[in-house]
Amino acid sequence: MKVLVTDKLADEAIKMLKDNNFEVKYEELDHDSLLNEIAGYDALIVRSRTKVTADIVEKGASGNLKVIGRAGIGVDNIDVKKATELGIKVVNAPTGSTISVAELAVAHMLALARSIPKADSSMKRGEWIKKQLKGVELYGKTLGLIGSGRIAQHVARIARGLGMNILVYSPHCTDEKAQKMGAKRATLEEVLKESDFVSLHIPKTEETYHLIDEEKLSLMKPTAYLINCARGGVVDEDALYRFLKEGKIAGAAIDVFEEEPPKGSKLLELENVILSPHIGASTREAQIRAGTICVEQVMKVLRGEEPDFWVNRQ
Repeated sequence: MKVLVTDKLADEAIKMLKDNNFEVKYEELDHDSLLNEIAGYDALIVRSRTKVTADIVEKGASGNLKVIGRAGIGVDNIDVKKATELGIKVVNAPTGSTISVAELAVAHMLALARSIPKADSSMKRGEWIKKQLKGVELYGKTLGLIGSGRIAQHVARIARGLGMNILVYSPHCTDEKAQKMGAKRATLEEVLKESDFVSLHIPKTEETYHLIDEEKLSLMKPTAYLINCARGGVVDEDALYRFLKEGKIAGAAIDVFEEEPPKGSKLLELENVILSPHIGASTREAQIRAGTICVEQVMKVLRGEEPDFWVNRQ
């Protein structure tokens, strides 16, 4: 069987496919090139770069395509609805980047609390602005988690070690689950009003698009910080810019953007925001895990077995 891989994948994952006698084409393709080729493959594996649009899914379904694998957790770059309609399985690797994304969220939190990027850049300019860099401790502060999945749970584990109090909001979070996280279950409004740091850990869906908008930002303390290492689009970036510029919240750290790269984004102008280029899963360990887990799921489908991480199971 033939597998097409159109985004960078760990060498270990490619080797796994070849060792199991799958024919692999490994090449970054643009939309039109992918559309022309997809029908000849049994499986497509992507990360976040490739957009698997409805026309690509349809063309694949007209040929041999049986499964689309996402080497990561988010599948908003795949038309899952169209794949489901046409009987194509979509699988992912939700556990691959858990630790890496959680650690980045905490790193951003620490960087915000101690103004580390500003300290670094000022030193490299030959400045000594010690008096301007008074920060805050994380110890004793309240961390509000929006989302209660694997990544949020690992962030909570680290935050407990730092002596933080934790609130969690999710429609799927029970009191028992919150207790296991060492957190207190709260409403979204309570999390935003009471937290010193708010960290987002939710997928991008119709329900979560611009969940953090002007109304939600207005609930936050002026001394509070927002961290988004989840998905671009869950924060209204224009509203966030206004709140940061006007000092209505203290700062933000953003790893994901509605448009990537965020060309012309006003957030690039601000000193009280830390930006990183969607690097949550960009560790050697996460890339190996995400790639090999995704490949395992794809191989299961092609062998007629049931995958563990089947996104559009019905």
